Amino acid sequence: MAEIADFGYERARDELVGVVKILEQGGLDLDESLALWERGEALASRCEEHLAGARRRVEDALHRTDLEEPQ
Repeated sequence: MAEIADFGYERARDELVGVVKILEQGGLDLDESLALWERGEALASRCEEHLAGARRRVEDALHRTDLEEPQ
């Protein structure tokens, strides 16, 4: 399995969708289910990191715009 820390948002999201589909289908033994669940949690965290970074960038851009506008 690829290293999640190197994943971009879209790759992490797409793999997370796949993990959820597999878990929803069922039929896995407990160890497989837990390993897949843990990977899903790591993928979700990676997505959240990307979204938080994007949110900061938007907030920074808005802040710079506010500073540049004449009062």
